[in-house]
Amino acid sequence: MCRLAAVVGLFAVLSLAQSKKPFTADVMMKLARVSDHQLSSDGKAVVFTVQRIDVEANTKPRQIWTVPLAGGAPVQLTTEGNNFRARWSPDSKRLAFISTRGGAQQVWTMDPDGKNQKPLTTIATEADGVTWTGDGKQLIFISEVYPDCTGEACNAKSLEADKNSKVKARIYTSLLYRHWDQWQGPRRKHLFAVSAEGGAPRDLTPGPNDVPPFSLGGNDDYAASYDGNEVAFAMNADSSPATSTNADLYVVPAGGGEVRRITDNLGADNSPVYSPDGRWLAYRSQARAGFESDRWRLMLLDRSTGRGNALTEGLDRNVGSITFSPDSKRIFFSVEDRGRSAIHMVPITGGASKPVVTGSSHIEEAQFTPDGKTMIYAEVSGSRPMEIYKAVSGGGSPQPLTRFNDDILALYQLTPLEEFWVEGAERAQVHSFVVKPPNFRKDERYPVLFLIHGGPQGAWGESWSYRWNPQVFAAAGFVVVMPNPRGSTGYGQRFTDEVSGDWGGKVYDDIMAVVDHVTKESWADPNRFAAAGGSYGGYMMNWMQGHTQRFRAMVCHAGVYDLKSMGGETEELWFAKWEFGGMPWETPEVHERWSPSNFVREFKTPTLVIHGELDFRVPYGQGLQLFTALQTQKVPSKLLLYPDEGHWIGKPQNSMLWYKSFIDWVTEWTARKPASAL
Repeated sequence: MCRLAAVVGLFAVLSLAQSKKPFTADVMMKLARVSDHQLSSDGKAVVFTVQRIDVEANTKPRQIWTVPLAGGAPVQLTTEGNNFRARWSPDSKRLAFISTRGGAQQVWTMDPDGKNQKPLTTIATEADGVTWTGDGKQLIFISEVYPDCTGEACNAKSLEADKNSKVKARIYTSLLYRHWDQWQGPRRKHLFAVSAEGGAPRDLTPGPNDVPPFSLGGNDDYAASYDGNEVAFAMNADSSPATSTNADLYVVPAGGGEVRRITDNLGADNSPVYSPDGRWLAYRSQARAGFESDRWRLMLLDRSTGRGNALTEGLDRNVGSITFSPDSKRIFFSVEDRGRSAIHMVPITGGASKPVVTGSSHIEEAQFTPDGKTMIYAEVSGSRPMEIYKAVSGGGSPQPLTRFNDDILALYQLTPLEEFWVEGAERAQVHSFVVKPPNFRKDERYPVLFLIHGGPQGAWGESWSYRWNPQVFAAAGFVVVMPNPRGSTGYGQRFTDEVSGDWGGKVYDDIMAVVDHVTKESWADPNRFAAAGGSYGGYMMNWMQGHTQRFRAMVCHAGVYDLKSMGGETEELWFAKWEFGGMPWETPEVHERWSPSNFVREFKTPTLVIHGELDFRVPYGQGLQLFTALQTQKVPSKLLLYPDEGHWIGKPQNSMLWYKSFIDWVTEWTARKPASAL
């Protein structure tokens, strides 16, 4: 009877799995995107942002929600306009946030229950990034202003003149004249302070520099002290911002006054965080100048002496988000490690850090109740989008505070990530993740889609992506393999460093070692391999075009094709200088050696080329050159060009077309018989 019951139970599980539907891009667009959680100062509630995609309207509106820390149903606080970046006042009696209602993006405030919503600023150049000073008397925010203006009237007049000008020409005399997807205009980001009761904002960081500087790190690069007297921020004051990563930390009185630099490291310093007792300032730092992917170390500065100390020098991993314990004696921070991210802790006195919260997931942004007994954080995995959790010091399993997507996910089959290791170039161990299609059967052979990540200093892992979602590709019938070759982060800084100056070398060998391993799997059909990648992953598509015939199809999104022309078109020149030892005319042999354009005569794999015309990181001329090369070589190819997108495809309907074109292309070519079999 026990054996019979077990068999019946097994069939019930299999039946349940088979009854679930494939997880498509259409379904993905229905998910609620939870972000930016903030625990109230009294530890009673959490406020956060939820974004829901409106595909028909082609919009991505965000609204503010709250949930009691003790548990209960989340409550939506805002409905009109686009609302985000909610921040608690120090006494937990008010919320400041950014809203676009009324047609202009401004700082608003409301009660914790959503009542009494009203604008606090009416600044012509609009507002973003709001936060409170520690005494609750002021709010700090960002506005993009004309640096030559000294007041609101001048900014408003200049803004109106630019808007009404019939001449739209741009004139430049220096670099950086465009960045990612925007041309550099006359305005610069500055930090402003405004009374919590309203009034005229004050520019805290006048001058020609952006404060904070452009960042992809996901951290705030400014903070206000708990006593309300000071604001710390990152700024790159280098005269050549196109070739420099040298952001330093500065401080300024919250009421305005002299700006003072407090770090002089040659690499980047950012993400300042004040300790509750006011003595310390923690931040992240990179040691090497000009290298945007150097290891991020956790630093601690004694505000009374100005002396700094590296707390994670012995930890060969990147430090992410940072927070102090309520008693200011410990620092908690996220650490990326082998495709996962965990929360670690280190005493302010130094010593080895130790993990506090771990899992097969990415865990970020830890925050604590005033008594330090409860921690909240965000968690996401490769098979589950982000939700907010709480954990108590007394032990027990973490408890979800939000479950926005449970009902949708219950209807669709998402498969957990698997992983394997192989020996790559120079006997290094190379890690890969695998996502198998719904209702996977070991006795069947499947087409395999290899995804190559961008960066090149980046990584695949137990995290959720809306732009390159492996669950969507797996639902189309592919086994999805995601290798982390040289250059990948989370495997030690040496492993990350070894891609620089060697773009098509050990990385390619690592990837092909993964391909060799998969070829031997019983479920893999080597005659139906496809590969795809974006940015550096797109570069690798182009490199593989000239070096292997093992793939039936490729997708190259925003890929680098010709290194020489890329060096003259791109904008972050520190990247090119570090990766290739200089500009194309300074190190021509390196650029020639690793440029896929030199191997066009070997291009034979059918390729879908995707690019955004607003991509200034890898300008779309790279995609045009690639498509021209493929067409003149009579290689089956298709060009998908977006006039309104940059390096990433963000608009909902554009994203839907991206997924459809991608899946249709790799499906069509992996379904065909190879030429040798015809």
